[in-house]
Amino acid sequence: MTILSCKVTSVDAITDTVYRVRLVPEADFSFRAGQYLMVVMDERDKRPFSMASTPDQHDYIELHIGASELNLYAMAVMDRILKDREIVIDIPHGDAWLREDDDRPMILIAGGTGFSYVRSILLTSLAQNPDRDITIYWGGREEKHLYDLAELEALTVTHKNLRIVPVVEQPEEDWRGRTGTVLAAVLQDYGSLADQDIYIAGRFEMAKIARDLFCNERGARADRLFGDAFAFI
Repeated sequence: MTILSCKVTSVDAITDTVYRVRLVPEADFSFRAGQYLMVVMDERDKRPFSMASTPDQHDYIELHIGASELNLYAMAVMDRILKDREIVIDIPHGDAWLREDDDRPMILIAGGTGFSYVRSILLTSLAQNPDRDITIYWGGREEKHLYDLAELEALTVTHKNLRIVPVVEQPEEDWRGRTGTVLAAVLQDYGSLADQDIYIAGRFEMAKIARDLFCNERGARADRLFGDAFAFI
């Protein structure tokens, strides 16, 4: 692991609770797509955030941070970012990185800002193996929580093997995607998951339900099911 000081070069409010933050580390860094960094608040307080950028982007690191008064854990990090314009990170962490030696069909599942994890894996996979079949399920409470959906859907124009399935729990009248939970959408679409590599990022409770359902009811291989949350459940 490497401890690096980073300059905050930009902070964009994507929604009223999600921020796109770009960091420029003081020295060279490396990671695998799907890994995360720790923001060092003090010696005993390090807070994890997935990296939305890819390992090939050597000039900056992009984070998607969901922060509000209901999430003071992340809000404290945002307060420091906005005030100091500099943070210290510990990089890299996580075992749920993209396995690049396989071309099995891949399912990427994200809840909310878990999309940052999925984004890094997706862009890396498209660059390395553009013919691989990939399906992305991105779930949020409302459509606005799928903050990069237009950019994501634009990739399907040049990547015909890429399928996007947006899911919201509280749809508006003109919503064109799926309704309900992201896990229910996956189960509706697949009678078997035995041939899929699955990467998932979301709340711990969502990850636990996914692992149980996918392995026990759809035959997913435990050794091809990846998510850092699995280490904590």
